[in-house]
Amino acid sequence: MPTMWLGLSIFLLSGAALAYEVLLMRLVSIIQWHHFAYMIISLALLGYGASGTFIALFQHRLLARFYRAFAINCLLFGLTALSGFLLTNRIPLNPLEVLWDGKQLLFFWVIYLLLALPFFFAANCIGLSLALFKDQIHRIYYFDLIGAGAGALFVVVLLTLFYPVTCLLVLASIGFIAAAPLCLTTASKKTLLGAAILISCAVLLPLSFPRGWLGLNISQYKGLSMAMRVPQARILTERSSPLGWLAVVDSPAVPFRYAPGMSLNCLQEPPPQLGIFTDGDSLNPITRLADNGSSLEYLDCVSSALPYHLLEKPAVLVLGAGGGTDVLMALHHQVGSIVAVELDPQTVALVGQSFADFAGHLYSRSDVEVFTAEARGFVRSGKERYDLIVVSLLDSFSASTAGGYALSETYLYTVEAMQEYIAHLKPGGILAITRWLKIPPRDSLKLFATALQALERSGQERPEQSLALIRSWKTTTLLVKNGELTLEQVDAIRSFCHRRSFDVVYFPGIESSEVNRFNLLDEPYFHTGVMALLGPQRKGFIDRYKFYITPATDDRPYFFHFFKWRILPEVIALKGQGGPSLMEWTYPVLISTLLQALIAGAALILIPLRFLAVPKDGYRERGRIATYFVSLGLAFLFIEIAFIQKLILLLSHPVYAAAVVLCAFLVFAGLGSNFSRRLSDLVSSGQGPRSRSPITIAVTGIIVISAAYLAVFPMLFRYCMTLPFLLKVIIAISLIAPLAFCMGIPFPLGLSRVAEKMPDLIPWAWGINGCASVVSAVLATVLAIHLGFNVVVATAALLYALAAFCFRNYPD
Repeated sequence: MPTMWLGLSIFLLSGAALAYEVLLMRLVSIIQWHHFAYMIISLALLGYGASGTFIALFQHRLLARFYRAFAINCLLFGLTALSGFLLTNRIPLNPLEVLWDGKQLLFFWVIYLLLALPFFFAANCIGLSLALFKDQIHRIYYFDLIGAGAGALFVVVLLTLFYPVTCLLVLASIGFIAAAPLCLTTASKKTLLGAAILISCAVLLPLSFPRGWLGLNISQYKGLSMAMRVPQARILTERSSPLGWLAVVDSPAVPFRYAPGMSLNCLQEPPPQLGIFTDGDSLNPITRLADNGSSLEYLDCVSSALPYHLLEKPAVLVLGAGGGTDVLMALHHQVGSIVAVELDPQTVALVGQSFADFAGHLYSRSDVEVFTAEARGFVRSGKERYDLIVVSLLDSFSASTAGGYALSETYLYTVEAMQEYIAHLKPGGILAITRWLKIPPRDSLKLFATALQALERSGQERPEQSLALIRSWKTTTLLVKNGELTLEQVDAIRSFCHRRSFDVVYFPGIESSEVNRFNLLDEPYFHTGVMALLGPQRKGFIDRYKFYITPATDDRPYFFHFFKWRILPEVIALKGQGGPSLMEWTYPVLISTLLQALIAGAALILIPLRFLAVPKDGYRERGRIATYFVSLGLAFLFIEIAFIQKLILLLSHPVYAAAVVLCAFLVFAGLGSNFSRRLSDLVSSGQGPRSRSPITIAVTGIIVISAAYLAVFPMLFRYCMTLPFLLKVIIAISLIAPLAFCMGIPFPLGLSRVAEKMPDLIPWAWGINGCASVVSAVLATVLAIHLGFNVVVATAALLYALAAFCFRNYPD
C-alpha cells in the first residue's frame, strides 16, 4: 500500500513538474519568442513518453529498488531542471537561420534533450508508483493530478513574487523536498537525517546559487538586444510578473524616436523617450511631456491621428495605453475626455509612478482615467459609449512582420469584438485601428474584411459607406464609423493624407486615380484588395488570395494566421531575395512540431513491444490498450485547451484563464480519479446501472456535459461579463467541476484493467498516455486554427466515446 508520505512526494513532484513547464514557457519566450517556446516545450514533454518506454523495459529491476529509484529520480528532476536550462541558455540557437544552417537543427535537438530530462525523471516516479501499487492506481493518479493542479496556481504566485530565474531555483529545490518524505516511511535516525539533509539542500539552493550564472542570453535579433548595443544605453529598471518581464531603457547617445509611420514631411522631432521592452521585445515608449505640451506636434504626423481630424472634442477610449503615446495624442488634439485601458499593471506603475516626473504625471491628470484591465473585457463590461475608440499597434513590429504572432489567439480583432466596439460608439462615433504595414497586404485586408462583416452583422445596410483605410510608409489605419461617413469627413481624409503624403486606400466614392500616389507600389495592391472585398465575389477573392484573410471569430480567434501552403514553393524559390518575409513561418513550425511529436511518440510506443513478453492471445488486447490510452491522452488536453481559450472571454485575461482552468481541471479530475474505485464497486455491487460499465457512465457524463456547455456558453458569457471578477472565477470553477470530475475517472479505471490483464504493460500504457498528450497539445491548436474550438471539443467527445467502446465490457 502506498503511504501518505509517498502520496506527498507525488503531490510535490507533480506540482513542480507542471510549474516548471509553465516557467520554461516564460523563460524561452524571453530568450527567443513565444512560438519557439511552444515548440520546444511540446517536444520536451515527450520525456513523459520516454519514461513509459524506459520503465516498461527495466521495470523489474527498478521496482525491486522502488524507494531508492523514486528518491534518485526526484533528485535528478531538481538537478536537471536547473542545469538543463542553464546549458540551454548557452546554446547559440538562432531559429531564424534554421532553413539554411544545419547546425541550428542540431542545436534544436540538443535543447529538446536537455529540457526533456526533468520531465523524464518526474514521470519515472509516477510510472513506477503505478506499476508497483496496482491496486491503488486511482489514489496515485489522484495525488498526481491534485499536485499538478496546485502547481498551476503555485507558478503564478511565484512569477508574481520573483523574477523567472529565481523561480527556476525554487522549483529545482522542490525536487529535493519531494525526495524527503520517502525517508520518513521508516522512522530511523538514518532516514530522519537523510530527510533533514535533503530539506537543507532545498533551502540553501535558492539562497547560495551564484546569481551570475543565471543571466538570460536574449536573442540578438530582439529589440532589447539591439537597443543595448548602442553606446551609453542602459537599463534603468526592471519589473517582472506572470504577464511579462519589463525593462526600461535609456539611450542618450542614440535617442529613441518612436513615431511609427511618421510622415516624411514632418519637421518636428519626438521629445526624449524611454523605451519599455516586454520580454526583450515590443518597444513601448514613455515620452517626456513638457508643461506646455508644445513638443507633441509630431503626433499629428502619423496615420493614427486621422480620426481627430474628423471629430470635434471627442470622448476617447484608448485600448492598450502602454507607455501613453495614444493618450498623449488625444491630449494634443484637445479631446473632451480620455479613458485609457492597459493590461499590465506594471506598465501603468512605470508611467504613473516610477517615471511620473518624466512623463509629466500623464496618468495622474484629472482629464485622464486609467484602468488596468483586458481591453475586450473592459469594453464588454462597461455601459459607457464613446465618440472614438482607439486600438493602435498592440504588437511589436519585428514579431508581427515576421509572423511571430501567427499561433497567438487574440480576441481583440474578431468579428464579435468589432461588433462590441461598434455597439459602444455613440451615433457618429468612430473606431480607429492602426496596424503595421505588410507587403503583400495581409492583416490590413483581413482587418477590413472583419470590419465589413461586423458592420453587416450589426445591421448596417450600406457598410461600405462606414469604412475608410489609409496607409503611411509603415502603418495602416482603418476607420469604422457607427453611421455613414459624411462628405465633409471624406474631404478631411483627403486633406489629411495629402498634407502628410499618406496614401488613401479606400473611402466612400474613391476614384482609382486617388490611390498609390506617394508611397508607390508596383500595383495598388491595397486598393485592389479592398475593392474586391466590397464586391459581390468577396468569398471567391478570399479563397483565391495568396494569404489567409478570412475574418477571425471568437471560435477561431487566430487573427495573425495568414499562412497558406500554396505559398511555400515561392518562398523557397525566393530564399535569397527576402522570400522568408513573405511567409508566416510560425505555422509551418507548428506543423513541424506536430510531425516530430508523432514520429517520436510512435517510436516510444512501438519500441517496448519488441522486448515485452506478450501472451499469444494478448495482441488484440494490446491494440485495445493502445487505442484507449491514445484516445484519453488526446481528448483530455483537447477539452482543457479549448476551455482555457473559451474562458479568456469570461475572465478577461489569458493568465487568469489558464491558471483557473488548469487548476480546476486537474484538481477535480483528481477527485474523480479518487472516486473511480468507489464507482466501480457500486456498479459491481448492483447499486449502479449494471447494464453499463463505469467507464461508459463517466464517458456519457463527459459527452452530455460538453454538449450542454457548447450550447450555453455564448449566452452565459453575455450575462456574466459584468459580474465581479471573484464571482466570475467561482462560476468558471463551477462549470469545470462536473466535467473535470468525469474526465478523471476513465484513466485509472482503464489502467486498473491493464493491471488485471497484463500488469507488465502498465508503464507502457502510462507512456502512451504521455505521448498522446504531447501530440494533443499541438494538434488541438491546428484544429482550432482551421475548424474552431467547438470542433476541438466535439472531437474530444468522439475520442472519449471511442475509448469507452474499446473497454465497453469492463469489468469482464
